Amino acid sequence: MICVMGAAGRLGRILNAVWRGRDAPGPVLWQGRGPGLPPGWLGWDVLREDWPAGHPAAAALRDGIFLCLSGVTRGDAAAMAQNVTLALAACDAARRCGARHVFLCSSAAVYGAGTPAGGAFSETDALAPTSDYGRAKVEMERLAFSLPAGAGAGLPGITALRIGNVLGADSLIGGMVPNRPVILDPVAGQAGGPVRSYIGPATLAHVLRALCDRVQTGAEMPKLLNIAAPGGVAMGDLLDAAGQDWRFGPENPQVLPRVVLQTTALQACVPLPATAASPAAMVAEWRGLGMDQTGARGA
Repeated sequence: MICVMGAAGRLGRILNAVWRGRDAPGPVLWQGRGPGLPPGWLGWDVLREDWPAGHPAAAALRDGIFLCLSGVTRGDAAAMAQNVTLALAACDAARRCGARHVFLCSSAAVYGAGTPAGGAFSETDALAPTSDYGRAKVEMERLAFSLPAGAGAGLPGITALRIGNVLGADSLIGGMVPNRPVILDPVAGQAGGPVRSYIGPATLAHVLRALCDRVQTGAEMPKLLNIAAPGGVAMGDLLDAAGQDWRFGPENPQVLPRVVLQTTALQACVPLPATAASPAAMVAEWRGLGMDQTGARGA
């Protein structure tokens, strides 16, 4: 069984839409917080409650997988620190259940504003986050990998997934407002503005399924894994593919011209075609999941 924590969030909703009934890597226990959860979900307030060991699904998670999508993306440093608490709670729950593996949701924000060799950040590059969010994810990784094996069942394997931008769950495409042009920061020599690593929502769900499948077959898993489609994509190209009006704003000295993840390690685990990075293909995935609710004109 797989326990998907934070299933009511943006990434969780994507995963639920793709996995439900047709592409799940096995039985799934969806976890969320607060009232109004769908029938069969695990209601667990991770920040205030211990793992509900008496839940009927707890026994089924022995030798299973915890996929922690829980996270906080807005607020001050104290709010960002909850990312650490959520991840460590997932690791503790997995240990208590005797689960085999934990996937933690990290971020490309851990790399910061450096210029990596070859133009793309690899999992072995130095970390220099520039935001409270990025610093919290670095601390999350550090503490998770320093956990000792506890009493009873040993500590499960842990992989931190450094996820790039997920189209539709991001602030660019996911934040579009009908009849309001998007304003991009200009970048000298880059006609489409800033370049970022992206992955389509359905492709992300495919990658997560494939990683879970690898765990279940006993394959060795890396501790760190960048998650993105191969290469980078200009923000303006994504907006064009989505049929969204946009223009450049004033010069911004703080703009990061390029933040791209190297995906060699991911490709060794889950080969993705070069077309996975196509703006048109990613937008089609987003619309195919019914995630386009902006009213943007058709591409």
